[in-house]
Amino acid sequence: MNKKYIAEFIGTLALVTLGCGTAMLVGCSAASGSGYLLTAFAFGLTIVGMAYCVGNISGCHINPAVSLGVLMTGGMTVKEFIGYVISQCLGALAGSGLLALIFKLGNVKDMTGGYGTNGLAGVSGNIAAGLIVEIVLTFFFVFTILGVTSKKGNHGSFAGVVIGFTLVLVHILGIGLTGTSVNPARSFGPAVVAAIAGNSAPLASLWIFIVAPLIGAALAACLHKFLEK
Repeated sequence: MNKKYIAEFIGTLALVTLGCGTAMLVGCSAASGSGYLLTAFAFGLTIVGMAYCVGNISGCHINPAVSLGVLMTGGMTVKEFIGYVISQCLGALAGSGLLALIFKLGNVKDMTGGYGTNGLAGVSGNIAAGLIVEIVLTFFFVFTILGVTSKKGNHGSFAGVVIGFTLVLVHILGIGLTGTSVNPARSFGPAVVAAIAGNSAPLASLWIFIVAPLIGAALAACLHKFLEK
């Protein structure tokens, strides 16, 4: 198997395990504040760590939306893109499955009620609002990634830190609205495992957290290409 795919599997597994796991453990209600911020930093700091672990192997996309942005800007082939997405989704499933096992064996309460799945509760169930939130947040996230990793840039070893803290930032806004996806694989894994556990509700809105991040990433890639010409 291509080592890049293994790296993407491990990176996405880490993101879901540490990010969603933190949300499950401490909750992410805006009213409680601390859990909200802990969850945001858990996702962002995982990206920082993984960027320096697997970034030199696969680029540390660990997100189909990021891979789409890289594909559209000429950074990878369609074949690689497909392999990345499959690896990322499998990693997300493995991470969610690991969390389900840990929380069940340890009899730990899941504060999110659904393995850290995304939803529309923060926008009163409004699909249009949810789509806009995810498109906008993913746009800024992927636009930052494309800029900071551009060959024309000069960010060197700081790229991982910039990307990680940008993810923290979009989570700070998005958690209270949609739970913040900006990553189809991150939404896919928890939703599937939650459905297996008997909670199929997240599957109904899963398409939003697949389609919207991909649209946001595509827009970011188009603007990035235009500005770099």
